Amino acid sequence: MRSALILLLSVFSLSLAAQPTLSPKEVISQTGDKLFSRIAASQTELQKFPELMRNIVEEELMPSVNYRYAAFKILGKHVRKASKEQREKFVSSMKHYLVRTYATALNQYKDQKVSYGQSKLSNSGKLASVDALISETGKPDIHLTFQMRQDRETGQWKAYDMIVEGISLLSSKQSEFNTRINKYGLDQVTIELAALNK
Repeated sequence: MRSALILLLSVFSLSLAAQPTLSPKEVISQTGDKLFSRIAASQTELQKFPELMRNIVEEELMPSVNYRYAAFKILGKHVRKASKEQREKFVSSMKHYLVRTYATALNQYKDQKVSYGQSKLSNSGKLASVDALISETGKPDIHLTFQMRQDRETGQWKAYDMIVEGISLLSSKQSEFNTRINKYGLDQVTIELAALNK
């Protein structure tokens, strides 16, 4: 159950975006309120049709997810070697993979309490981190750090990674995917990723 909650929180970490006037902390709290209110209001429908959670993810999360930046970070050194078509196919597969994964995780949401610390900006002012505390009665607190990046063109803040108990979810995925890309090639890994989304 704890691992499911952590996966749920990874959904939340990648769902954060806002208008340029909002601080990273404001982005997180406002996006969270909207997301979880929608889920709470849709419980009757979701109990009958759990697959509807994918629609909620598409509508409430994905417009705010910097899935392209996250996908490129996961690819690492392979980005430079890949063709434009290969990169686009991988980004598309990664987006759908996130929708599927996050929809599954969000179906386990049980109204946990989330509180936030202050935003911490990098020296460049283009990156930020926000600490959070997840509380659930009868279970240990979970400490998180959301990693966020400001879009150069729009000025919007979007989350691209989350650190849970000192472990970066993005870095762990990067290691996993790079191992398979080195062994089987980018095209094969993209096909495998797309197959998971069906």
